[in-house]
Amino acid sequence: MNSSQPSADLFDVVIAGCGPTGAMLAAELRLHDVRVLVVEKDTEPVSFARIVGLHIRSIELMAMRGLLDRILPHGRQRPAAGLFAAIPKPAPEGLDTAHAYLLGIPQPVIVHLLEDHATRLGAQIRRGRALAGFEQDDEGVTVTLSGGEQLRARYLVGCDGARSTVRKLLGVAFPGEPARNETLMGEMKVGVPQEEIAARVVKTHQPFWLKPSGEGMYSVVVPAAGVTDRSEPPTLDDFRTGLRAIAGTDFGVHSPRWLSRFGDATRLADRYRVGRVLLAGDAAHIHPPIGGQGLNLGVQDAVNLGWKLAAQIRGWAPETLLDTYHSERHPVAEAVLDNTRAQTELLSPDPGPQAVRRLLTELMDIAEVNRHLIEKITALDIRYDFGEGPDLLGRRIPDIPLKTGRLYDHLHQARPLVLDTTTHLTVDGWSDRVDLIPDPTAPLTTPALLLRPDGHIAWIGDHQQSLNTHLTRWFGNPTH
Repeated sequence: MNSSQPSADLFDVVIAGCGPTGAMLAAELRLHDVRVLVVEKDTEPVSFARIVGLHIRSIELMAMRGLLDRILPHGRQRPAAGLFAAIPKPAPEGLDTAHAYLLGIPQPVIVHLLEDHATRLGAQIRRGRALAGFEQDDEGVTVTLSGGEQLRARYLVGCDGARSTVRKLLGVAFPGEPARNETLMGEMKVGVPQEEIAARVVKTHQPFWLKPSGEGMYSVVVPAAGVTDRSEPPTLDDFRTGLRAIAGTDFGVHSPRWLSRFGDATRLADRYRVGRVLLAGDAAHIHPPIGGQGLNLGVQDAVNLGWKLAAQIRGWAPETLLDTYHSERHPVAEAVLDNTRAQTELLSPDPGPQAVRRLLTELMDIAEVNRHLIEKITALDIRYDFGEGPDLLGRRIPDIPLKTGRLYDHLHQARPLVLDTTTHLTVDGWSDRVDLIPDPTAPLTTPALLLRPDGHIAWIGDHQQSLNTHLTRWFGNPTH
């Protein structure tokens, strides 16, 4: 299909689901002028104000796209500490980032900000329209919405959550472990003084959470009595029962603002792509929310996929580029699932896991151990496999000062760039899609590097021919 021919029902990409992953992906595609429609079954965004945490890597991505200044006033910064299995250790010193903090932000706020970002860039969003079915062929995908309306798109991306309709209709296996335990999470008022809560928490060795969250409300996390249907919201009595069982009192909880439940099911899709249909976010992977990695993993999926899918649609993508979405992101999700499994065990009250927890607590006094675990949780440790080369190859680059400002300021449009301290290199033939920054003052340990739009280093060196080879590998043939 010719993407330059306008049509009311013809899109380059249809995205199912307008959570953080879907909204971020829509914005990434619009930065490359891809025609995007997002369909969302819910008529209104989620309203309950659950606090989610943006980790360091996600904060960096927001800075890369010029979003961070809009997001920061709505969040609360705190040190990147105590993230692994809630083991209380200080944040490591000297993390290689300009954003060494966790940003707590209400989920409806981050969803609204990302959705607003996508629509400002020109994405269409239709709420109250669920994806009911689709059929793909060699030229595109025919999408059927609830109510029978049909759309035509070149690609379909399922960002429609753990119960993804897209994944199920695609027939992609979702192996893993079902939920064994369930946890209640909510925000409510309490009927006892803070001193009594603190004293009871200290005496109770089993895991639960009851902390002030502002405006007289308390955040409450407590194990549930059993595993139930997660589509059914819990009641206040469920919280009271759970609190009495674990702490001997229900603390007089009342007036809930919101109540939810989550399980420890852990699953990973076999494939992230089947033809012209792809999966991202919770549609591709689910895990317990320990460490707060879920939203971050999905947003990072979107940034990895967006420029690759846009390149495919624009016609300059190398043949295997879109397949690198699965080959890069599937192992990352696999590692996240493993670390959440480990954290889940460490939170068990049983003697064996508690012995391991005590041992790990001691080991985390070693700075390198603490740093390793925090970098794992915050996605600073990711290194994509780009083949043999220096350790920096495949890693993300932190924001660094340049003579023209900060590096991330040059990534707002999601264009790759060559950062050259030799000032001798060119991007002739690729200048329609790759930027060049000659800067002898740049604080690099290498003469020059090639950055992908997601901020990962795709080449290191100082020879023009070597650079040209890697420009072709990642960004297609030159225009001349």
